[in-house]
Amino acid sequence: MNALLIGADRLGNIPSLLTSHGIADYTHWDGRKKGMRKMKIPTDTDLVIIFTDFIEHRLTERIKSESKQMNIPCIFSRRAVSDLSVQLDFCKKCGLCDFGDPQLG
Repeated sequence: MNALLIGADRLGNIPSLLTSHGIADYTHWDGRKKGMRKMKIPTDTDLVIIFTDFIEHRLTERIKSESKQMNIPCIFSRRAVSDLSVQLDFCKKCGLCDFGDPQLG
């Protein structure tokens, strides 16, 4: 599974948490620069994670809209391993996408 992480200057322990939830690859955008609004979600993205602590507001709006159009789940979380873990667990249980499917893992 591939994820796009947007926001946060440093990820700290987040990559190990992503691995434990079956997310092998990720792309990270810090989300602070105005020019990032022009960037597009990569086509191989399975999940978008937006860290709400440090991100340019209009980028958040655009990514949310684009992920909805591409039918990609979008998670909003603080840049804290504990909060992200809760959000990922909730996302796995919702059943609206293949994220929680152990066969796709």
